[in-house]
Amino acid sequence: MSIFRKLGWFFKQEKRHYIFGVTALILVAIFQLIPPKVIGIIIDEIADDNIHLNIILGWVGILVISAIAQYIFRYIWRTNIWGSAARLEKHLRRQLFAHFTKMDQTFYQEHRTGDLMAHATNDLNAIQNVAGAGILTFADSFITGGMTIVAMILFIDWRLTLIALLPLPLLAVTSRMLGTKLHDAFRDAQEAFSSINDKAQESITGMKVLKTFGQEEEDIADFSKKIDDAIVKNKRVNFLDALFDPFITLIIGLSYVVTIIVGGNFILKGTITIGQLVSFISYIGMLVWPMFAIGRLFNVLERGNASYDRVAVLLSKKTHIIEKTNAINVPPKGNLEFLIRKFSYPDSHEIALRDLQFVVNEGETLGIVGKTGSGKTSIMKLLLREFDDYEGQITFGRQDIKNYTLEALLASLGYVPQDHFLFSTTIRDNIRFVDPTLSQSEVEQAARLADIAADIQQMPKRYDTLVGERGVSLSGGQKQRLSIARAVIAKPEILILDDALSAVDAKTEETILNNLKVARQNKTTIIAAHRLSSVMHAQEIIVIDEGQIVERGNHQELLALEGWYAKMWAKQQLEQKISKGDI
Repeated sequence: MSIFRKLGWFFKQEKRHYIFGVTALILVAIFQLIPPKVIGIIIDEIADDNIHLNIILGWVGILVISAIAQYIFRYIWRTNIWGSAARLEKHLRRQLFAHFTKMDQTFYQEHRTGDLMAHATNDLNAIQNVAGAGILTFADSFITGGMTIVAMILFIDWRLTLIALLPLPLLAVTSRMLGTKLHDAFRDAQEAFSSINDKAQESITGMKVLKTFGQEEEDIADFSKKIDDAIVKNKRVNFLDALFDPFITLIIGLSYVVTIIVGGNFILKGTITIGQLVSFISYIGMLVWPMFAIGRLFNVLERGNASYDRVAVLLSKKTHIIEKTNAINVPPKGNLEFLIRKFSYPDSHEIALRDLQFVVNEGETLGIVGKTGSGKTSIMKLLLREFDDYEGQITFGRQDIKNYTLEALLASLGYVPQDHFLFSTTIRDNIRFVDPTLSQSEVEQAARLADIAADIQQMPKRYDTLVGERGVSLSGGQKQRLSIARAVIAKPEILILDDALSAVDAKTEETILNNLKVARQNKTTIIAAHRLSSVMHAQEIIVIDEGQIVERGNHQELLALEGWYAKMWAKQQLEQKISKGDI
């Protein structure tokens, strides 16, 4: 029953609806007591040869009124209780999704996508069942069952009632034992479902890679192993759940046997009439559902309790990115100053950045180069406030970026990441993702800047073309250019290109950079790249190695140093000549 306490905040919020719903359930239970009593009376009238048409019509009228009343009150409890349960699910779904949008990158490194999806589907459904089916079965178990027992005592005989209910304490003991085991078993089953969900999501996303390396059979075998594990755990849940019903049937069967034996003896002694025995047997039949409801109640509550605990743990996670109370809500502009003495990723002892300092004046372009893993992307992540735990300071417009709200800071930043994520909608909606109200002319202008307009015009539906999940219908270069268009359409103060031109050819790269240079004359641009031609026109270029700046200057100055930059430039120029067939 602890899940009711955990959901106490919701029951208080919806108390009016639940009062109406439970009251209607009680009235349904009361009106359900009428038909067995009426049937017993009619049987006694027949036995006494005292039955007439008027009497029959009178009792039939009472049965009709009882049926109509039950229909009305059932409608009331359904709309109030199930309606409240639906509102709980709606609230939790919104809360969980809002929580997902606020969490930082560390959170998504710790939790798999499939696991989060399982929390947002199966777990929330199980919690909703507590507020709906849980309340119903609770009422049927105790209110309906209790009223039926009271009617058996008042209308028939308290001694017969007591004898018929003797097996019931066994039910409470067994339900308690099975309920605890069911809680643990269901938790394990939900975790197995999360694992399946994650595996399916990962395999579908990486299907091209699986086929390329011919690993379909191995992946199917791995998936089958997870399915088998889930089946075993769900079989245990079903086994424990299935133990309730046979045990309840056994208890009810014992009650029937005792009732017939003792009740028959009471009729012979004249303690009760035949009609009363028939009514009593009908009341025992009415106890069947409340008894089954007890079993279902423990099932629903334990499932809901396990799921609530899983969701509560998820919601208790805190983001490491905390906004200040009086944070600046105006998008920043001006110079960018970067001073990081030391930064390490969470749960890592390796230093990702150290003693790193540079200034980018408003309207200038900064190039960042270095070998893979040198720390280029780490710089971008700190600027985007994906991580705040570092020694040093990053200022934008003479203010520490931590002094701004996230919304204000990110409004001044346009980011094109290495992994180009596109949504499964149209090209137009992907480009104007930042503001769906932007006009077609603005969309086309951004497409021209990113040198993707000609490609779009050749597509069957042009800007209405669906790109598929994660842009599956587009080439790597097209996805990169669409991502650039999406970033530049917002006209950010700082445009960040994180190796965003790696999938386009040198000519297309040059066209895009020239377009950006003209369109963003007074805006700041930061370009991180492996291909040095992407940054050769930057006012300053910094070379990163193991999180530190090892070379800096403009293109000509770096060539004169004859260091890493000069060697890499010579190598890339040679590769370009070979690819063109010039040598």
